[in-house]
Amino acid sequence: MKQELPVRAFKDDVYRQFARIGKCLSSDKRLELMHLLSQGPKSVEKLAQATEMSVANVSRHLQILLDANLVKFNKKGTYVIYTLASPKIADFLTSLWRISEMQLADIGRIKNDFMSQSGDVQVLSLDEVLTRMEEGSIILLDVRPTDEFETGHIPGAISVPMEDLHEYLTKLPREIEIAAYCRGPYCVYSAQAVEKLRQEGFTAFRLEAGVFEWREHQAREWQ
Repeated sequence: MKQELPVRAFKDDVYRQFARIGKCLSSDKRLELMHLLSQGPKSVEKLAQATEMSVANVSRHLQILLDANLVKFNKKGTYVIYTLASPKIADFLTSLWRISEMQLADIGRIKNDFMSQSGDVQVLSLDEVLTRMEEGSIILLDVRPTDEFETGHIPGAISVPMEDLHEYLTKLPREIEIAAYCRGPYCVYSAQAVEKLRQEGFTAFRLEAGVFEWREHQAREWQ
């Protein structure tokens, strides 16, 4: 007599493994750490600085992510450098942000409330910025940290980290318009940069898209 397959046991086992990822992502701090790592490799110390957490707390969260195989690390001198375990994890995070914004009205409200504090900051689409860059009618600033720019950036963008923006203003031609971008739709650096530029008399716009959105755009173009 043919033995029946242990269907229930199989389903329980496989969904239990899927739940390991879900439980790992149930922390807002771990989601932020993964988003930062999607921009490029970072030391524990840099992650602590960016998230305003202690090194001990960051290390604890990274260990949980490591146990779920969502991040990996290597040693560089005395530093431990973390990265996402796979580029597909960055794809997953972007899908999570989009689904969350679509299903949770609070996200749009929180985002709009914050952006409204920056005054009347106009937003340009990625297509608009790319077209105007080709025409030479706009300069695109990447206001992320230098190491993130070096990991990957929108071609033609100029690296001007937020802490260097004030000094760089003297080098910008005032007759041309400026756009700024950072880590994507939920990054605040670009809004802060545009507000600063406008205060200094520049015509400036925010680009919500980041490097990930630009890569998606390129993939559609190649299809």
